[in-house]
Amino acid sequence: MRRAWRRRNNDGKRRQAEIVGIGACVMDTLITVSKYPKEDTKVRALSYKLAGGGPAATGIVTASCLGVPSGFIGVLAQDNTGIFLKKDFVRYGVDVSYIEMKGGYRGFSSTVWLSKNNATRTCVFDRGDLPPLELDEKKKALIAGSSILLIDGNEMGAAQEACLVAKKSGTKVLYDCGGMYEGVENLLGLTSVMIPSEEFALGHTGCKTVKESATKLFEMYRPEVTIVTCGKKGGIMYDGKELTEYPAFKVDAIDTNGSGDVFHGAFAAAMIKGFSYQSCCVYASAVSAIKCTGYGARESLPDENEVYSFLESRGVRL
Repeated sequence: MRRAWRRRNNDGKRRQAEIVGIGACVMDTLITVSKYPKEDTKVRALSYKLAGGGPAATGIVTASCLGVPSGFIGVLAQDNTGIFLKKDFVRYGVDVSYIEMKGGYRGFSSTVWLSKNNATRTCVFDRGDLPPLELDEKKKALIAGSSILLIDGNEMGAAQEACLVAKKSGTKVLYDCGGMYEGVENLLGLTSVMIPSEEFALGHTGCKTVKESATKLFEMYRPEVTIVTCGKKGGIMYDGKELTEYPAFKVDAIDTNGSGDVFHGAFAAAMIKGFSYQSCCVYASAVSAIKCTGYGARESLPDENEVYSFLESRGVRL
């Protein structure tokens, strides 16, 4: 069952962001090759392009493409990376009013090699030297007035402060748990919707199976729900009562880079649209699958109508 998400303004003006993101924002250089080369050899690229990346950042772009007003809070370098990333946000309708541009710094960038034969990716990244994000009263007010705060473990200090603001104001926190960063326990304890990767879930809990890890994470941190993503295998959801599985949709994958980031953003969008958590899993899985049929984490993102058509073609009704 779905319901319309709340809209703060009906006068045609930009609406208050329903989903706000804090975390990594990265300029990706995507290089497609037929297969990965051996060390100390040369290989000809099949394609080369620049794209916006970062878990929380791409999640926010995904939500915006799905029709949910979304904004990003962050610090970008006043260099080629930052200028590109800010323009990329604008391209997808993301509110950039709360992004600071700072000169004299090196931005976050990565080079991603995409294997055409295996539909896999290998990433080398440089975090740059930007100062940490600091939350002023305007940024805190944006978080407090939103419905969901999406974080990814980067900008740890600001993310933790933002979670406390969210908890006080009733804003739900969706944590994209992909990296084993120092201090993640502080964020996990403030999370409403916990969505770790299989690698994170097993590594953080020490469990041997995904189902055990989903249950243990829930018992350790008491979120509303824990969803462990397992890539091509789909995933497992635990809400404190029962373990349920959700599917991964089979597609002709071209580029899997950013598919997890897209899943988290689509899940947040589905929450705003009023889906149950189980339906959010299926909706997000469909969005992620569609994204994998094109190059780049963002250029192949579907709109809402494409998602429903995709699901209907597979006999799925939410």
